[in-house]
Amino acid sequence: MATFRKKNDSAHNDCSMSLGDHLEELRARLILAILGLLVGAVVSLAFGKHILRFMERPYKSVVHARFQKIEAPRVQGEVLAFVELFFENLAKGLSEDPNAPRMDPEQVEFFRELSTETLDAWAAKMNETSEDTGLPPGWQLTVLAPADAFIAYMKISLIAGLILTCPWVFYQLWMFVAAGLYPNERQYVRTAVPFSAGLFIVGALFFLFVIAPLSLKFFLKFGDVVGVTANWTLQKYISFITVLMLVFGVAFQTPIAIFILVRTGLVGLPALRRARKYVLLAIFIVAAIATPPDVISQISLAIPLYGLYELGMVLALIAEKKARESQEQSA
Repeated sequence: MATFRKKNDSAHNDCSMSLGDHLEELRARLILAILGLLVGAVVSLAFGKHILRFMERPYKSVVHARFQKIEAPRVQGEVLAFVELFFENLAKGLSEDPNAPRMDPEQVEFFRELSTETLDAWAAKMNETSEDTGLPPGWQLTVLAPADAFIAYMKISLIAGLILTCPWVFYQLWMFVAAGLYPNERQYVRTAVPFSAGLFIVGALFFLFVIAPLSLKFFLKFGDVVGVTANWTLQKYISFITVLMLVFGVAFQTPIAIFILVRTGLVGLPALRRARKYVLLAIFIVAAIATPPDVISQISLAIPLYGLYELGMVLALIAEKKARESQEQSA
């Protein structure tokens, strides 16, 4: 939140604001941010179907890999065993039953090989189909209530609208922070706006393409361990994906926040270095609260978050060195 400046500070009295002014500034910035978000959500509504297919890609990749490794070989093995048993019984019946029609054993062997080759071609065709659609038969996401698909569609549009308009949203939030800073400190806030938007998008996509497949694979394997069949719903899947995309997008703001805190003098680098062990503990606690109750998601958020904490200190240190060099040159 923006910091208050004393009105009796003659050197910087142009940026002093009362509590009422700060609340009015907050209200105006929130209204502008929400309006921009709504515009992005409305635009995303027109492309909701394509966005849904895009967000299903982690699920499709995990299911396709599972189908290739587990489901397809299992089904193929069962059908192959049936074919072998059929022709074995056929050969036995032809040899033992005097009333059975006479057939050349080579013909029986020919049909057996033909059936096996057909089965192999069918399995290859199933793999190609699952690779094209990403969802083999029986693995489509389902809905349990009439409004589930609509709710999931609206969630997707809202998140997509936030990602689309995140530069505008972060600009409003950082400008509210800048309203309570000195003029020489506002330059750092203006610089932070494009980096905040970029880091938010990177964090959301990092979860979608890196962390989400690992988490989904863990959940599927855990379901096999406890002996349950996965039958996920569209709404639950979209809620899982969108919430963690937001969590990772916000978590990736850590370097910018640390950089601003150090450059504005609110926190010093020595204090941040001394607080490393406490920060690490707090990060794991936050990751445990913000993610589902699985170790993969928690560690996947905690490790990048701590790395971003260190990155923020490195950026602040580089900025301090450059500022010090500039002061020495000017002196």
